[in-house]
Amino acid sequence: MGIISDTHGLLRTEALSALQGCELIVHAGDVGKQEILEQLQKLAPVIAVRGNTDGGIWASNLPLGATAKLGNATILVLHILEHLDLDPAVAGLNLVVSGHSHKPACTTKSGVIYLNPGSAGPRRFKLPITVARVHLTEPLWRITFIDLETGAIFQP
Repeated sequence: MGIISDTHGLLRTEALSALQGCELIVHAGDVGKQEILEQLQKLAPVIAVRGNTDGGIWASNLPLGATAKLGNATILVLHILEHLDLDPAVAGLNLVVSGHSHKPACTTKSGVIYLNPGSAGPRRFKLPITVARVHLTEPLWRITFIDLETGAIFQP
């Protein structure tokens, strides 16, 4: 599964390369324009949510939050993690994906993984430009981040 966020209208060729071969792509908001989702859909099915900067008719069709199942995983996607209004562990979620901060991060709390892929769009401050991949293999998931400028792969 490929995880991307905060493209803000810029879909880099490096991001497309990094997401190649994914069974599902999740965009955690601040897409910027509909064409980005159309390009991602050429690679794999896409689940996308509306970010705080997404506007226009195309963006009004995006939900603020979405859930998905992939294999045995139940995933919740939203743009701003602070808008989470439920207890993911009680809800039976395995993974919560968010964006907004532009900072790649991965933590686990009460058995739930919280993943922010960072920003794949225009540079913000001195933060890296990244996407994430989640390999849903048993018994453990493997999460990797890909720095789109250097090609470096790192784990949280």
